Amino acid sequence: MRLGREIADDGRFVRQPNRFTEPLGPPEPGRYHLYASYACPWAQRVLIVRKLLGLESLLGVTIVDPIRDEKGWRMPGGDPVTGVEYLADLYLATEPGYTGRHTVPCVWDTVEKRLVTNDFPRITLDLETRWNTTPDLYPEHLRADIDAMNDRLYHGLNNAVYEAGFARSQAAYDEAVARVFDTLSWLEVRLAASPYLFDRLTDSDVRLYTTLARFDAVYYAHFKCSLRRLSDHPALWAYARRLHAMPAFAETTDFDQIKRHYFITQTNVNPSGIVPLGPELDWSI
Repeated sequence: MRLGREIADDGRFVRQPNRFTEPLGPPEPGRYHLYASYACPWAQRVLIVRKLLGLESLLGVTIVDPIRDEKGWRMPGGDPVTGVEYLADLYLATEPGYTGRHTVPCVWDTVEKRLVTNDFPRITLDLETRWNTTPDLYPEHLRADIDAMNDRLYHGLNNAVYEAGFARSQAAYDEAVARVFDTLSWLEVRLAASPYLFDRLTDSDVRLYTTLARFDAVYYAHFKCSLRRLSDHPALWAYARRLHAMPAFAETTDFDQIKRHYFITQTNVNPSGIVPLGPELDWSI
């Protein structure tokens, strides 16, 4: 994983901005194709929303291999839509000379033969507002609140675990970990009084779930977010298991791929590439 350009002088991890940020056009069967990974939390969000909204027939998907090599994300046997083997080829076809990271999720326009978006914060919102609103995961009367919640989740948890794991100074690590556990404590109180972050399932729940699903299996040890486990937070642990009981969440959660991706691919954090056994967790309710 190429981290050099994403590490600030003070040792903080600073995520690369998304390069392709066009909104998705109207749904057309066969036109748009999603590239995603079961290992990646940003990509799993889109996979969950795609299933919740019943968009499988409108938005095809290619799942990349969880083990990323020096060429990036690979599609074993080649992508059935474009014929390429590496996701990097789609980035370079869209912008020759592109030098940024080749990230998932991203959406390919099969008509114009280019990437439309790799803007992970917007893809789910586009699906929820431009493609389908049943169930309504981004209701108009809650949008300002959902946007504020999503921002807090991103800075306090979703991205903060990466800031802890990729930190290159003690101060940067300490600050990021403090944000992670301050946010988890705040969420524990909120979810002790409600089954969801709001009065219904929303986009915010999807964004929170993908980080919680990886917390004890990966972030606790691999990213040194080890003050407490998810399972040490009774309300959050019950909430995560309630969401996991829904097919859209369970069917897109692959703990084997998640663990192999982080522990084998991120050799800057885990040089041995050894994948730990466990943890033994019962996600049933």
